Amino acid sequence: MPDASPRPGILVLNGPNLNRLGQREPDVYGALTLADIESDLRRRFSEVALRFEQHNGEGALIDALHAADTVETAGIVFNPGGYAHTSVALRDAIASISTPVVEVHISNVYAREAFRHTSYLTAVCAGLIAGLGMTGYALAVEYFSKHVGG
Repeated sequence: MPDASPRPGILVLNGPNLNRLGQREPDVYGALTLADIESDLRRRFSEVALRFEQHNGEGALIDALHAADTVETAGIVFNPGGYAHTSVALRDAIASISTPVVEVHISNVYAREAFRHTSYLTAVCAGLIAGLGMTGYALAVEYFSKHVGG
C-alpha cells in the first residue's frame, strides 16, 4: 500500500520590493510579476505542495521562517531582496531553524553595486542561486523536491 502521509511542502518566501516585480527596474528584474513566478512554479511542480509568501518587513520574514520550521516543510526558497546585505536578524533566524534554506536572487548581485556583494545569509543557507533570473526559483524548488523530499 502506498504511503498516504502528505509530503512536506516547500515555502517560497520573498522579501521587500519583490511585490513590485514587473514594474520595478524591468531592465534588472525582467517583466514577470511575482504572480507570474508563482503560477509558473505551480505549473512546473504540480506534484509539490508549494506555499508562497511575500513580506516587506523584516519581522514578518523572521516570523515566516520560524513558522515554516514548526510545520512539515522540506525546504525554504528565500529571496530576501535587499535584506540579504543588511540583516543580521534574518541570518540568525535562518541559523536557528532546522529547515534548509536556499537563498535566491534574480539578478547577479556580484555584477551590481559593491554593497550587494556581501550577503549575511549565504553562510547559513544550504545553497545560493543568483543571476539566473526567474529560473533560480525553479532550480531551488527542484533541489528540494528531488533531494530533500518536497
